Amino acid sequence: MIQLYRRGQLPLDHILARHEPQEELSQAVADIIASVRREGDSALLRYARQFDGAAPQRLEVPPEELERALEELDPELRAILEQAADNIRSFHSRQVRNSFLITEREGVVLGQKVTPLDRVGLYIPGGTAAYPSTVLMNAIPAKIAGVGEIIMVSPPSRSGDIAPVILAAAKIAGVGRVFRVGGAQAVAALAFGTQSVPRVDKIVGPGNAYVAQAKRQVFGQVAIDMIAGPSEILVIADENSDPVQLSADLLSQAEHDQNASAVLITDSLPLAQAVRLELERQLSALPRQDIARASIDGNGKIIVTENLLQAIDIANTLAPEHLELCVDNPFDYLDKIRHAGSIFLGRSCPEALGDYLAGPNHTLPTGGTARFSSPLSVDDFIKKSQFTYYTPAALDRVAEKIARLAREEGLEGHARSALSRRKEENTP
Repeated sequence: MIQLYRRGQLPLDHILARHEPQEELSQAVADIIASVRREGDSALLRYARQFDGAAPQRLEVPPEELERALEELDPELRAILEQAADNIRSFHSRQVRNSFLITEREGVVLGQKVTPLDRVGLYIPGGTAAYPSTVLMNAIPAKIAGVGEIIMVSPPSRSGDIAPVILAAAKIAGVGRVFRVGGAQAVAALAFGTQSVPRVDKIVGPGNAYVAQAKRQVFGQVAIDMIAGPSEILVIADENSDPVQLSADLLSQAEHDQNASAVLITDSLPLAQAVRLELERQLSALPRQDIARASIDGNGKIIVTENLLQAIDIANTLAPEHLELCVDNPFDYLDKIRHAGSIFLGRSCPEALGDYLAGPNHTLPTGGTARFSSPLSVDDFIKKSQFTYYTPAALDRVAEKIARLAREEGLEGHARSALSRRKEENTP
């Protein structure tokens, strides 16, 4: 049963479960990366047999298979996926950055040039589960940014296939190429390239602990979006909230992973007690009961505070991945929230709405990293270059100042470089 606490009964760093990678896992991932880097496709096939139970006959999914998957998809499901894709496009299209030019000083032109990445890799979990929403959430911002080529990897089932709904989502989202490979070996393939899988500039997308550790280890060779940990939900609720709805929301994250964290903070003890009982009732009927039970019993918490402002203070300290404000007048509290991956306002806005249909991204910072990082966005798929232009006369006006600062730092070569262009000095 979920544990109930009064505010101050436990340290804040114990409220949301944060997990560090084990040393054995780190070494295992390092060995996999080294093998893929050394052997290429043969290592991918060997690990497929070892971890997936069978190696696919062909690593790359033919384009016609994506077409067929979309054509054969249940029409109702296809319509929902296309609606979700439209909502994601509508939201993320407003994130597009433009280059800019500054000409405020005579003879000086400054600016910033925005360039989409050439090639990005999407990691989409698979095997025993299928997450088409993750395909849409990761690929569509990349398309909007103007990325040249989108490469998707996803672990196949024991039959060697990727779920058709994943392939259909890839087609809807505009993914260029799809490969039947998963795990740390897929991350290594994207980072270094193999005979079949092209090397990318950035890897995005969630995965298990091996995938997260692999992304950590290849960072620097390529860019990554973030190191995703177990899912987290923190719900702030007042006395007018429904314990049935709150329990369902907590379980929506608990069913992800036994390491997931589901936490309720409320200023109402009767509500807290009602949710505690309701969770048990709903758990008994949940298909993923074993996973959710481990999460709720191991990491779940209900905390009773004196008021909602205390609850918000705790939320800002924890910086949760998902934060629900199930309170009257939720917009009154929005400006007080400083650290959260995605904020869900009001009682008619369950976290699941954000996972699938609303439009904002569901790839979010976990493990408290919402203190300094953001949801996946169009910004993740661009890079920025700055440029500077000075006329000879404009440089002449500031050359002595440049030299003064350079000499202050002991860099005479810098000073001479600036002074060499002065009209009265042709030599340093």
